[in-house]
Amino acid sequence: MHISKPAGPLPAPVPFYRQLYFQVVVAIVLGALLGHFEPAFAESLKPLGDAFIKLVKMIIAPVIFLTIVTGIAGMTHLKTVGRVFAKSMTYFLFFSTLALIVGMVVAHVVQPGAGMNINPAELDQSAVNTYVQKSHELSLVGFLMDIIPATLISAFVDGNILQVLFVAVLFGIALALVGERGRPVLSFLEALTAPVFRLVHMLMKAAPIGAFGAIAFTIGKYGVESLVNLAWLVGSFYLTSLFFVLVILGIVCRLCGFSVLKLIRYLKAELLLVLGTSSSESALPSLMEKMEKAGCEKSVVGLVVPTGYSFNLDGTNIYMTLAALFIAQATNVDLTLGQQITLLAVAMLSSKGAAGVTGAGFITLAATLSVVPDVPVAGMALILGVDRFMSECRSLTNFIGNAVATVVVSRWENALDRDQLSLALDGRAPPLQAPVPPPDAVAPVSAR
Repeated sequence: MHISKPAGPLPAPVPFYRQLYFQVVVAIVLGALLGHFEPAFAESLKPLGDAFIKLVKMIIAPVIFLTIVTGIAGMTHLKTVGRVFAKSMTYFLFFSTLALIVGMVVAHVVQPGAGMNINPAELDQSAVNTYVQKSHELSLVGFLMDIIPATLISAFVDGNILQVLFVAVLFGIALALVGERGRPVLSFLEALTAPVFRLVHMLMKAAPIGAFGAIAFTIGKYGVESLVNLAWLVGSFYLTSLFFVLVILGIVCRLCGFSVLKLIRYLKAELLLVLGTSSSESALPSLMEKMEKAGCEKSVVGLVVPTGYSFNLDGTNIYMTLAALFIAQATNVDLTLGQQITLLAVAMLSSKGAAGVTGAGFITLAATLSVVPDVPVAGMALILGVDRFMSECRSLTNFIGNAVATVVVSRWENALDRDQLSLALDGRAPPLQAPVPPPDAVAPVSAR
């Protein structure tokens, strides 16, 4: 494939205090301090985090639609779409299942809930009733039917990622099939990409404010003290996720010719944003753009990243089996091998409906325990207080997993510019910037 080369000398480095990752770090630290010392006021800052996430969600649908449509319509052979999708789903299924197994194995080795001797009848189930009620709405058939929107427009109105993905794939295929007659539409969509991604850059400037408000609310409402009693569970989950990223995904990255640590460094600003907001969805547009910048073809990025946000949730899968067995151990429920296999199978299905938003992992855990009656659903009250802290780790692991998947599938599909990947991961690629023509290049319509 064509190997791109950077045009001209690289621009001067941006001062560290103007870089997004530094600003987000400062915002997280200040937010945590405010939440600890002024919890009442910190709780009132929740709208800052919510507003930022809503701003990002506002632009996600156009980013996904434009990336997928222009990518598919530009493909020479439409069979490529099916091949990329099949390879993506194969990767997602394998590593999602592996993450579930890893969580289960760690729960058996560490035994985080052993010795707690909790009586489920004494737990306040009213605290988790909302999540259990939502979980009953999750089913495989319902999930698949929900992918099809009521209308073409409703997919964008509701902001459902899978519905937008579905519409974009169909429209991209249709645009490719009409040939030259669709060229003006494709040209328009390609031109529209520039201002949309410029808008993404503008919204990202508000990331420190959103991270500040979100982390201040979290610490102010739940307090660091809520971690103490369940520190063994939280610590086990964080260490397991770290093991999964550095060892398992690290081996995958090494086999594909790049370093997972360099990839993490390349995505540090996005990872800090995910950490601050506890939502991997908040960095989705930026992830798609950076994966293209790292040498992955647009068509592959457009298919793998949005699909991965529902089907490749490594962090959520680790959490589900680890938390389920923690509850079983804490309530002295001995699960047979058959019951654990059933738990694994149900978790594999229910996790596919989880979105990249805060609290989705807790809802899918409720869905799993509702189907597997051996583990008391009331036991979820044990982890409700610390779930918000584990949500951050879930989101980070999910995010890194999708970034790795994009590079791996691109390489698998021979759609990866390895030289560009090396430049990007070494920090030598030009910074992201949406192309904007100079004023004198814009001629009046009558002169064109």
